[in-house]
Amino acid sequence: MSDAFHAFDARLEAIARKRAQMERGYVGKVSRNGLIVFRPKRRRASIPVRGLVYLVAGFVFFKSVIIAHLGLPLYENRLLQLSQGSFVEQAGAMAMQPDRLSEILASKMRPLLR
Repeated sequence: MSDAFHAFDARLEAIARKRAQMERGYVGKVSRNGLIVFRPKRRRASIPVRGLVYLVAGFVFFKSVIIAHLGLPLYENRLLQLSQGSFVEQAGAMAMQPDRLSEILASKMRPLLR
């Protein structure tokens, strides 16, 4: 009797797990014998490309505004000071290095900020 109870309990747990997975979405398909079988949708673990592009574009724009406001010599001087700090500050200095695109954007923005 105890084995029957454990088997029944295991079936109930499997049903509860499948139901929890199907709450996030499911797909119904007709099997070979004509039964409609519902299966949980697979979860995609992907990074949205559009969001990543917006993040990089915003970061480049942010650097451009700072370069345009301070000027390139002062900006590089402050990055040099930042690179002498802790590990986190050194990582920030590495990320904030002026790249070609941010320098071009800064040269276009400089007359607008003055």
